[in-house]
Amino acid sequence: MQRDTPNKFSPKTLALHWIVGLMMIALLAIGVFMVETKAYALYPWHKSFGFIIFFIVLIRVFWRVTNGWPTPAGKYSQIEHLLAKVVHWALILGTVFMPISGAIMSTMGGHGLMVFGMEIVAMNPDPADPSKVLPHNAAIASFAHACHSWLGYLVIAAVVLHIVGALKHHIIDKDGTLKRIFGAKI
Repeated sequence: MQRDTPNKFSPKTLALHWIVGLMMIALLAIGVFMVETKAYALYPWHKSFGFIIFFIVLIRVFWRVTNGWPTPAGKYSQIEHLLAKVVHWALILGTVFMPISGAIMSTMGGHGLMVFGMEIVAMNPDPADPSKVLPHNAAIASFAHACHSWLGYLVIAAVVLHIVGALKHHIIDKDGTLKRIFGAKI
């Protein structure tokens, strides 16, 4: 199995980076849109893709741990190294805990979890009004909702910093960081 080198990322690293990155950006954008517009019709899609991406994220985390962290493409100050580590850890942990908090919020809130129409966790309908649900544990659902919301803003900030950092490397530092994540050898 091909591993990353200081000069080139493996096809597995590239695929996992772009699949997780683009899916998380899409899920974050849709999540913000759903909250702002109350677009309830999008919730099943959001939950389904969130459930699927969780397993891809686990593969990515396993690959990152076994493959190691990338070697920087240039020489940077200690503050840049620290900022890069903080942003990368925020992205890794955010992509793990966003789907977990979303699933806990939905299931503990009584909404269940459906993945493209397949029931993973059943809803808990209110016997008095079957069009509504009863939470299994409102406190846990509320806590998970708060975590999901705050993690969403944290991951959005980390994604913005990640993109700004990549552009800084490309435009100002003129190193191979951005080229390498697009598959080029540096």
